Amino acid sequence: MDLSKIAVSINKAINTQEVAVKEKHARTCILGTHHEKGAHTFWAAVNRLPLSSNAVLCWKFCHVFHKLLRDGHPNVIKDSMRNKADLTDMSRMWGHLSEGYGKLCSIYLKLLITKMEFHIKNPRFPGNLQMSNRQLDEAGENDVNNFFQLTVEMFDYLECELNLFLGVFSSLDMSRSVSVTAAGQCRLAPLIQVILDCSHLYDYTVKLLFKLHSCLPADTLQGHRDRFQEQFKKLKSLFYRSSNLQYFKRLIQIPQLPENPPNFLRASALSEHISPVVVIPAESSSPESEHVVETDDLVDTDVPVLPAALETKFDNLFGTSAPIDPFNFNSQNGMRKDDKDRLIEQLTREIQALKEELESFRLESGRLCQALRGRVSELEAELAEQSHLRLQAAGESEFLKAELDDLRRVREDTEKEQRSLTEIEKKAQANEQRYTKLKEKYTELVQSHADLLRKNAEVTRQMTVARAAQDEVEAVRREMQEKVKAAQEVAERQERDQLEQLQELQRELVSSRVELDSLKTNMASSQQSSEALSTQLVALESEKAVLVQSLSKVEAELAVRGDELERVQTSLATERESGVKTAEALQNQLNEKESREQALESQLVAARWSSLQGAVEEAEKIIRDSLAQIDDPAHISCTSSADYLASRCQASLDCMDRLHPTREAFLADNTGVSELMRVVTQCGHLVGDTIVQGSATSHMVPVEQADALSESVKTCGAEALDLLGQMKQRDSLAAADNGKLKAALEAILATAEKLRPRGLELQQGELGDLVEQEMAATSTAVESAAARIEEMLNKSRAVDTGIKMEVNERILASCTELMQAIKELILSSKNLQRDIVESGRGAASMKEFYAKNSRWTEGLISASKAVGWGATVMVDAADLVVQGKGKFEELMVCSHEIAASTAQLVAASKVKADKDSTNLHRLQQASRGVTQATAAVVASTKSGKSQIEDRDTMDFSSMTLTQIKRQEMDAQVLVLELETRLQKERERLGELRKKHYELAGVAEGWGEEEEGTG
Repeated sequence: MDLSKIAVSINKAINTQEVAVKEKHARTCILGTHHEKGAHTFWAAVNRLPLSSNAVLCWKFCHVFHKLLRDGHPNVIKDSMRNKADLTDMSRMWGHLSEGYGKLCSIYLKLLITKMEFHIKNPRFPGNLQMSNRQLDEAGENDVNNFFQLTVEMFDYLECELNLFLGVFSSLDMSRSVSVTAAGQCRLAPLIQVILDCSHLYDYTVKLLFKLHSCLPADTLQGHRDRFQEQFKKLKSLFYRSSNLQYFKRLIQIPQLPENPPNFLRASALSEHISPVVVIPAESSSPESEHVVETDDLVDTDVPVLPAALETKFDNLFGTSAPIDPFNFNSQNGMRKDDKDRLIEQLTREIQALKEELESFRLESGRLCQALRGRVSELEAELAEQSHLRLQAAGESEFLKAELDDLRRVREDTEKEQRSLTEIEKKAQANEQRYTKLKEKYTELVQSHADLLRKNAEVTRQMTVARAAQDEVEAVRREMQEKVKAAQEVAERQERDQLEQLQELQRELVSSRVELDSLKTNMASSQQSSEALSTQLVALESEKAVLVQSLSKVEAELAVRGDELERVQTSLATERESGVKTAEALQNQLNEKESREQALESQLVAARWSSLQGAVEEAEKIIRDSLAQIDDPAHISCTSSADYLASRCQASLDCMDRLHPTREAFLADNTGVSELMRVVTQCGHLVGDTIVQGSATSHMVPVEQADALSESVKTCGAEALDLLGQMKQRDSLAAADNGKLKAALEAILATAEKLRPRGLELQQGELGDLVEQEMAATSTAVESAAARIEEMLNKSRAVDTGIKMEVNERILASCTELMQAIKELILSSKNLQRDIVESGRGAASMKEFYAKNSRWTEGLISASKAVGWGATVMVDAADLVVQGKGKFEELMVCSHEIAASTAQLVAASKVKADKDSTNLHRLQQASRGVTQATAAVVASTKSGKSQIEDRDTMDFSSMTLTQIKRQEMDAQVLVLELETRLQKERERLGELRKKHYELAGVAEGWGEEEEGTG
């Protein structure tokens, strides 16, 4: 195809005539884009047209460009993106007009820009938006986030289409038949493209919303549903209004939307959705039909058009034409037509009219057939789509049934496991109860065994005592027998002695008798000795009788003791036999009890070990989950503070300290399993929390420290898993060492201590003293500044004269007033702080109150430092200004800085104050005084600067033209340099303020209440 022909068609299609674009010219432009595979020729021709000066020309350009975007070569969109900026400027320019084609051009250009951007972002969508359901799914890449974003972009796209629809309708006078006029058709013609776009966008939006509702909660998509409801009402109304216009009835068949919008909360409503299909009859796309629609075809009137009457009137005036009267009989005869001829002519005209009507009916039937064929095709496509949906639904149903069966099996398995777990728990409880009963029975048996042992010992002791008593009785018996024998022997010996003595006395008596005579004198003594012997004999006999009686008593007692000994021996033998039998029975019960206890003890040990393994595995899961969160992309947005990380590390270390003695106690007697499980679980939670908080803290620190902290956290996790792995095995439980894990936690704690804000390093006991010191230092700095200002004022009066002395005096006087106002402000702040401390500390001391409210105290300290520093810097700046070495701007900046610092001090002072406090009102008055004094300093500085600059005004009267031009160029260069420097300094100021805010936040602990949110 010739490019010149394409250019001619473009110029014919886009002209200043207020008529619709002819289809044959637009079709030539479309074919040209496919011929050259782009839109270079189109844009080369369009760029020469005055689109910005003629609204009708711009409107027809938008219509043709819309057709090219829809039906042209795919590269048209890419080639047109180069002119996006020009189209945007043109839309902005036409948007300044509030009526006519200007406003419509602005809306249309915005629509075209939105269409290009949509297709660039979503290259899978063709220009005419015709896609299948499979292609629509592929466009979202089966990602719910992509579908969500795609729905939003379609809403924006459809909103631009509806805005153009409404704009065209609002610009037409619908009370008249505007669609039959050329101007009305010029405005209505682009809406055919809009209707085609809207039908597809509506269909895709409905399908995407159903897909989103199947994946996301209904509350999340409330905004989507509200926006769809609004666009549905507009689109339905516009389709209805368009379908009633005669212009569209011949060119396009507009679908009607359902009465109510789809219910996205009901998934089955998708099957009720019918995709709207726009049908364009064949005549509307043929070149022969591209003419302005005639009035007779557009207006439906009840009065028929009678061309025969007009022809009769014409013939009556000028005679019958040759075709009607080929032989010209009437002309030859000069006669008028008779009634028969008129009837023939009338019938001929009626036949001609009937032929035309028949032709129109044939054309109408052809259009209807074409429309019906299109509807049949549409219904066949819809039927195929419904069949596909049915098959897809059947497949999904099968899949869901399989999933349901799997879920049922999983549920049954879960219920079985739950029941088995319940049975195990019941068995464990029963075993525990049985163990408790056995333990009680064992305690009773031990008690009874101890009682029997005590009885056995008592019986043995009694037997020992009885045996000792029996031995003693035997000894006494033997002793008594020996005594009796000795007494008998003594008595026999005495009796023998007495017999011998008696024999001797008898011999002596014989001798005495012999010598009786001779011994008469000795007779009395002999008689006395005989009597003594008789007495002695009687005494011996009485003694013998006593010994016999005692012997009989001993024998009787010995007999009694023998009987008692026999009875004790008999009872002792009986008790010994019963005790032996009882001991044997108890020993058997004790052996059975010990065997049962050993079995229960083994079961208990196994249960304890399984419980401990469960706790260790749970701790491992927690730590692995924490390590997995470190690599989770969603965790990058989580942050934490170093102070909170330090607290988590310290808690983990304390738990590690409790782990070692608990484990040793468990290894010693295997009874402390509950305490060990509690400590292991707590350690898992604390170490996992430390890992997560360490990773979150690394997101808030510099890269090097963040890398080091991340490595420490990962090392801690690895050591924790190693320790737990050792504790899972019986053999390695005793050898498990938590020293490496403690070392890793201590490394994290040390890193956290390094990262903690400097403001937190102060001991709480020092805060109260520090507040007083800073307030005193601020007062001293302000007084010193006031003294220096007074000294500078005296020097200026002694040295300077004229305007300079006047400027210096005014500036220094305003600075002095500012220092006085700051003094009053500091004094009011001290009094207010004293009231706050007195009313809030209760029984605590002032230091304890400051320590308890450390954040507020640090704010006071920071504000006091800022005020003192600002006063010192302002005095230095004022000194340099007075000496002529400084800049007035520095003094103004210092004044503003002091005002900001005092405002910070006021805010920090009154944050805990009572709103009805007298000292608070005084502080507010002092703050207003500082503000006024600051304004006075700035005003005096600006005034002095203007006076100095007026005095130094340059005189250009003596310069030549060349010198002035040179000075002008130098001034322009200086202005550009200063503007560049100003921009850089502003950027630097922004960065400094940002860094100052970060450092101030770190130093004062801002955001500490947000710790642990990652």
